[in-house]
Amino acid sequence: MVQIRLATPNDTQSVVTLLDALIAAEKRTIPGDEAYVEAHYTGGTSLITHLALEGENVLGLQVLSRSDGNSPYGTPEGWGAIGTHVHPEAGGKGIGRLLFAETLVAARAAGLTTIEAAIGIHNVEGQAYYEAMGFRTWRTTSERNCKRFDLIRAALRG
Repeated sequence: MVQIRLATPNDTQSVVTLLDALIAAEKRTIPGDEAYVEAHYTGGTSLITHLALEGENVLGLQVLSRSDGNSPYGTPEGWGAIGTHVHPEAGGKGIGRLLFAETLVAARAAGLTTIEAAIGIHNVEGQAYYEAMGFRTWRTTSERNCKRFDLIRAALRG
């Protein structure tokens, strides 16, 4: 059974292992060493990081940060920025959907009105995932397809 919980600094090595599996499967290009994981996922700048676990195995993570306007992806100031990583062997099992349900609660609690996902232009799986979650393309760059999720509009839809 998959459980979702908040990440802690004690999860750093497990997250590194997940990211290494994604790099090996050519589904991630950004390195994910301990310093990076601590800074971005388990103790640094994120508002929230949720982990999906089966027993002690990390099947996925989803991170939500608030943009300060200096995002390397151009995310507008005050918007949420989301990143989702699911182990290559756990794809298609609903892990991302479970993570996003929890992230939405955190985004609303943080007072966010919009969340952006900046997805690699060739990451077809990632683009399809965010579309399925209700994100819609609002801008593109030479490297990224940027999708946004409007929390106010989503709340009005029910």
